[in-house]
Amino acid sequence: MEDLLNRITSNPDIAFGKPVIRNTRMPVVFLMEHLAAGDSHEDILRAFPFLEKEDILASLQYATQLLERNAIPLKINLPAS
Repeated sequence: MEDLLNRITSNPDIAFGKPVIRNTRMPVVFLMEHLAAGDSHEDILRAFPFLEKEDILASLQYATQLLERNAIPLKINLPAS
């Protein structure tokens, strides 16, 4: 799975240095927004034919690893007694 991360690159001259899909200017966050909005992998690949399924998987893996390192504190909702 580590090989998937080779598909994610960062260059200060592209997308303000945000992580992008290799050889494109497609930011990882853009793919995450599409997935969060309910777009399927197939929807994304149809809309952006230059992408490959592995690009989406790499973006998900990148986001997962980022969250593992930088957890965002959430409010804990305890059940009412």
